[in-house]
Amino acid sequence: MSQCHKHLALSEENINLKTLRELCFNGIPFEGGIRAQCWKILLNYLPVDQRLWESFLKKQRDVYSQFLKEMIIQPGIAKANLGLSREDVTMEDHPLNPNPDSRWNTYFKDNEILLQIDKDVRRLYPDMAFFQRPTEYPCQLILDPQNDYETLRRRVEQTTLKAQTVNRNRSGVTNVSSPGKALNLYPSNEYEVLPNGSEAHWEVVERILFIYAKLNPGIAYVQGMNEIVGPIYYTFATDPNSQWKEHAEADTFFCFTNLMSENRDNFIKSLDDSQCGITYKMESVYSMLKDKDLELYLKLEEQNIKPQYFTFRWLTLLLSQEFLLPDVIRIWDTLFSDEDRFHFLILVCCAMLILIRDSLLAGDFTVNMRLLQDYPISDVHTILTKAKELQDNS
Repeated sequence: MSQCHKHLALSEENINLKTLRELCFNGIPFEGGIRAQCWKILLNYLPVDQRLWESFLKKQRDVYSQFLKEMIIQPGIAKANLGLSREDVTMEDHPLNPNPDSRWNTYFKDNEILLQIDKDVRRLYPDMAFFQRPTEYPCQLILDPQNDYETLRRRVEQTTLKAQTVNRNRSGVTNVSSPGKALNLYPSNEYEVLPNGSEAHWEVVERILFIYAKLNPGIAYVQGMNEIVGPIYYTFATDPNSQWKEHAEADTFFCFTNLMSENRDNFIKSLDDSQCGITYKMESVYSMLKDKDLELYLKLEEQNIKPQYFTFRWLTLLLSQEFLLPDVIRIWDTLFSDEDRFHFLILVCCAMLILIRDSLLAGDFTVNMRLLQDYPISDVHTILTKAKELQDNS
């Protein structure tokens, strides 16, 4: 399938979604920088009528700026003001007020979420330099040197600092090093924070996840969401077209939100046993395997290798942990193109098992668990071809 076909699919004023899906299903070429645009359409962000794009994008990006103002900047201003004038604070809204509705109670709860996100995004794709590099488009709203408020970066530093102070006090040592000293907040293998005025790509991802957590308190942040937002942000932030690349943060936020609206049930514990929960999906991999390759299914059953031992990660994280980033992106081209994308994901998982059937049939429990935890085939083309074959034969 040639690249010009894809351009053709995008050149119509009104994009034919069915044609676009069929073309993207076989992989979107990297050249020409159309993957980011295709994903934005496939993830139900961009409307199919291109004439609406300009006004739609302006509106969405303004909405995102508003989120930043409300959820990062305003609490940051309130916190900064608090530091300046302690006597103005009524007991009603004092940081130590135990009342659960107190604004500060929310602030401290948010800090717990923020620290968890911070820990996870710093580790995003450690074998790639990209996420540690500074973005060409740092968020001016946040980084304006005139700002006198607490940024997320400062908030993480302050919270970590306080936690260290408290821990030391609890251990009976009262000689706490003064916060003025450059405290090494992270182990030496962590990365240096960039100078003021610039921010690393991981910090942008941190902000996206923090805003998502604030807007979706029912789920907030669950470890693993960083692995889902990472490839989307990477794809948008490496777009050859600078007009698109400049807005990678806002566009990623909305596409991630849309994808999570389909995938969030996997992250919600209380739904585990319902039909939309993750347990049901994990069992679907085995029921499909039973249908396609009974011998292999019986072998895994006999060895008591339960689907949750490995498919939980495969399904919840959309295989983002099993392959290198370029391969994950290629798999996602196909997943996003399939209207029933999570059903296709089950086919992909089933294909992954069938492709290593000989090794699994020969191996014992330990050998097989190792194979499934560290999947041996790296050629995703083979896997996707096999999944398509399973789909066609069903």
